[in-house]
Amino acid sequence: MTTSRRSFLRTSGFALGALSCANAFPAWMLEAEAAIDAAASNVNKPELAQVALSTARKLGATYADIRINRYRNEGISTRERQVQSVGRSGSFGFGVRVLAGGAWGYAASRSVTPEEVRRITSDAIDTARANSRYQRRKVTLVPVPKVAANWRSSFERDPFDVGLEEKIKFLLALNEAALKTKGVSFVNSSVQFVNEQKFYASTDGSQVEQYIIRSYPNFNVTAVDQTRGDFQTRAAFGGPQQLGYEYLQNYPWLQEAEQAGRDAVEKLSARPVEAGKYDLVLDPSHLWLTIHESVGHPTELDRALGWEANYAGTSFLTPDKTGKFQFGSKIVNFIGDRTQKGGLATVAYDDDGVKAQRWHIVRDGMFVDWQTTRDLAALTGRKESNGCAHADSWGSVVFPRMPNVSLEPAKGNATLDDMIADVKNGILIHGNGSYSIDQQRYNFQFGGQTFREIKNGKVGSMLRDVAYQARTPDFWGACDALGGGATYRLGGSFNDGKGEPTQSNAVSHGCPPARFRAINVLNTAASRS
Repeated sequence: MTTSRRSFLRTSGFALGALSCANAFPAWMLEAEAAIDAAASNVNKPELAQVALSTARKLGATYADIRINRYRNEGISTRERQVQSVGRSGSFGFGVRVLAGGAWGYAASRSVTPEEVRRITSDAIDTARANSRYQRRKVTLVPVPKVAANWRSSFERDPFDVGLEEKIKFLLALNEAALKTKGVSFVNSSVQFVNEQKFYASTDGSQVEQYIIRSYPNFNVTAVDQTRGDFQTRAAFGGPQQLGYEYLQNYPWLQEAEQAGRDAVEKLSARPVEAGKYDLVLDPSHLWLTIHESVGHPTELDRALGWEANYAGTSFLTPDKTGKFQFGSKIVNFIGDRTQKGGLATVAYDDDGVKAQRWHIVRDGMFVDWQTTRDLAALTGRKESNGCAHADSWGSVVFPRMPNVSLEPAKGNATLDDMIADVKNGILIHGNGSYSIDQQRYNFQFGGQTFREIKNGKVGSMLRDVAYQARTPDFWGACDALGGGATYRLGGSFNDGKGEPTQSNAVSHGCPPARFRAINVLNTAASRS
């Protein structure tokens, strides 16, 4: 549930343009949250799990699991010296998944009672039996060991325990830092927090509880040249992380906001790029999105099998290419990783009950493995799942989702300056911008936030209207230098959509800065004319 800025000002006592004395969300919003908390605290999850699993067995399920999950979301947005909106929302419910007759069945409810668990489990069985009439191949699962675990993600300060006043002060301070630069006309800032409290139990004997916190501070600065009718923007580079409120305190947000103001103003007078071939040096704040689209998505096995074709496309990779396809140069190594500290897709166990793992997707430039779940692994003859099962809600069906997919840094101590020093004619790109990629994740075009000319090993003036084009294997094949471990950074997306009905997944992509030789660059302004 959310509230308009007008309602917020009326309810909480904020005066336009300044923070008065409120340090809590509106009473009605907190009351709604308290009601959900009360419902969640009165539930005995292991007992309800036993009800679901025993009912499923009696009704003929060969496998069953139950997820009883509590979700909390908080969002605050500001503009210049004003609070735009605040909102808190939440949900609590359960879902039962069964395998009967070789087919999946699923049902869910927000009424978390033993009677409802029995009814929903029966509905799931009925769905599985109906599906089995049309199932071409029976679903089988690779085995997993029985596990009992209770896990919390890495955070020092739970943002849901921090007062609203402190959060708003942080955002307004960001705005003031950006507004220091003459020529900055507008600045918006926001912060989002997510808390997932997940309980999982299965007929394999597993029982897992997980408490996950994610934080996403952001801002966007706009500079306007009224004489020419031109405007330029620069957004935050920090990105979301699976961290607590300490992320807002430890990362240099104020310095970045001030730099963003200077960058936005400088972009107004930047020289348009001349189309042609350039060596590109890509900062992690930019490269993470290229990894997401050109590496993360095409290595989803369900996509390669055509299961996502109707909505999000297929993949240029196919199962027969495993271990045989040269994806990039020999220095390119991509890791699928659900254990990575700070990674948005990091968990202890996935929604199949599979322990979080770290594995090579591309090793020494060769494509070697997929993102898999228990049923995908069995379908393709693998003995183990890579732990990529996920659902974004207790009411959503579990299906394959992307783990953190990251580019390993070089083993040495190479720096950004080292890569730049060996570039005669190139462009340094920071921040993610607009992009386009085809249905097979093969041909693509990416923009960015800031672009600086590189001439004879030196970073020069700012450019504008830059986008680069390539085919995925050609692009990664052109990678000839990577930064060392000290240059490695995490970027990522809070909301990666997939599936019908669409589900949202949070996922990170770590990488060092990387250099790519002789990449085709377009002038986007010229291409629009």
